[in-house]
Amino acid sequence: MKKTQQGFTLIELMIVIAIIGILAAIALPAYQQYTQKAKFSEVVLATSGVKSAVEVCAQVTGSMASCDPTSAGDVNRAINGAAGGPNVASVAFDASTGTITAVPNITGVDATSTYEITGTLSTNGAVTWSTGGGCLAEGLC
Repeated sequence: MKKTQQGFTLIELMIVIAIIGILAAIALPAYQQYTQKAKFSEVVLATSGVKSAVEVCAQVTGSMASCDPTSAGDVNRAINGAAGGPNVASVAFDASTGTITAVPNITGVDATSTYEITGTLSTNGAVTWSTGGGCLAEGLC
């Protein structure tokens, strides 16, 4: 009676392990970038309350400069409530430039990768926002 071969040879197993290793080497950096983007979305979301408060203040007063957080209570409250998440280090508003700046607190992301939105009040009272900051270069926002 002949014995029939069963199972895999060592070479076949080594080839499978090599293929899995190559796929893991490609997938891991993509996954890390994906998780950083997901965490950074909390930083972007943290500015939404401040953005709304600044829009209302600018439309009521007719000027972005009058929405300084030290004098505009609603803007100050929105800023204090914005930096409560674990991935957001701080949120600030500069009334002289109309810029809201959010600083991330995310492992693997520099603090220089800020999310900045600058508002411009038009003559009809609408506020338009433009995105800037270090997060654009890193592809996080």
